[in-house]
Amino acid sequence: MTGGLPIRQVAFFVEDVRAAARAHHEAFGSGPYFVADNIPLARSVHRGVERELDHTSAYGQWGEVMIEFVAQNNPGPSPFRDLYPEGSGRWGMHHVAVFVDDVDAELAKFASRGAECALRAEMTDGFVFAFADTTATLGLFTELYAPTKTLVDFYAMVAQAAKDYRGSDPIQTIRLT
Repeated sequence: MTGGLPIRQVAFFVEDVRAAARAHHEAFGSGPYFVADNIPLARSVHRGVERELDHTSAYGQWGEVMIEFVAQNNPGPSPFRDLYPEGSGRWGMHHVAVFVDDVDAELAKFASRGAECALRAEMTDGFVFAFADTTATLGLFTELYAPTKTLVDFYAMVAQAAKDYRGSDPIQTIRLT
């Protein structure tokens, strides 16, 4: 569906992003991790219904791919709860992310092949990301976003931090706007 676009990120839905990032760092040497608490969204539409989505994410590098650990801070439906129901105590791999030229056009392509839009969200700076529901065919969601300069620079910063890492605290807090 993605025309051979490479996976840029592998993401896990977890209860505590800092604990998950630290455990992954200790097990695999990934990171360091940059944690963004309560990522601000201007709009979030889950399965056609506008809903609040308050989430926290930790971003780190693991070899050639970015790793994200994400936790949902508010109760209620979301693409995370679609795969791991609220109160189930279940957590795990949730999505892979790919860069696309046009998020809405790519969502339409996915939908035409049976992978409906599970989420379309916009951050306060206008950045759009979306989840196509590829769980029936892949067992996880596919996140789509355009490689804006800000995003590409963020990916580069995380990758460079992994190269420069010299054993300090692998968890750092950042702010996303």
